Amino acid sequence: MMKETIAVTIITLLLACDGSQSPDTEATLLFRSGFETGVYLEAPRDTSIGYYQLLQGTDAQTGYSWPIQILGATEGGLHLIDDDDGQALRNEIQTVVGHDGEMTRALYNEQNYYTLDATQSPYEIVNIQEGRKDLYVKYWMKVDPQSNEQIDKWRALFEYKTKGYAEGDGFRLIAYIYTDEQGNAFWHWQGDRDPKHTIWEIDNKEIPVPKDEWFLTEFYWHWSEGDDGRALWKINGEVVGDHYGPTTRNSQPIDFIMLTQIYGDANPKHQWIDDIEIWDALPPESAQQ
Repeated sequence: MMKETIAVTIITLLLACDGSQSPDTEATLLFRSGFETGVYLEAPRDTSIGYYQLLQGTDAQTGYSWPIQILGATEGGLHLIDDDDGQALRNEIQTVVGHDGEMTRALYNEQNYYTLDATQSPYEIVNIQEGRKDLYVKYWMKVDPQSNEQIDKWRALFEYKTKGYAEGDGFRLIAYIYTDEQGNAFWHWQGDRDPKHTIWEIDNKEIPVPKDEWFLTEFYWHWSEGDDGRALWKINGEVVGDHYGPTTRNSQPIDFIMLTQIYGDANPKHQWIDDIEIWDALPPESAQQ
């Protein structure tokens, strides 16, 4: 019994020293959807929050409804930015072979070209009211191989911005796929105060970028102005980057989250997204990987 107690104590201390969260913290599921029956995508239109395609309806398999309502937000959708009258961007819900080999409904995004006005179509969670909280996000993704073989290009996958970012007083957390001068793809994880001023960045060329295969992507952050802040990114359970330090600037709360993103100068490109989950803390199974 004494040996078992000591072993449990050691494991508990190791988990606590990991810096992610207390081992007693229970992660609560906030949202889950795989775009199954009941979920539908509206046609693009002007809305109260801008020019969007709205995902609506209740997922018959999970019971969760769109739009995603977390952190006090009640609105969101696929933001069509500089879509050139529908020529540059396309979004659909498609039935495809999923990550488990079975047929599934998934969100399809396509970008044909990029303009100086930053053509993109992120799924945005907007009007966040509780932007000083932790969050864990995971979903399955498949990207086309051709755009990730071009020379010296980039595509963004995910990001959040705090209030004040547009004025230079905030912070952005963003995940990319980059390609080098030989057309080799690699992961890039960074925090910045504007696109030209990086605060920290991590390149990972060890974990391969899957080509035309489903992969699991996970993001977790602990919102903080101090050294206890954390920004973690995993691909298929492997750590791409795990940065400790501030995840905001000037104590600004998160303003909006680009949960999924298709954006960049590697074009044309397309991707599928499926089986999204959002939690209010890092789940134990992910913390122990």
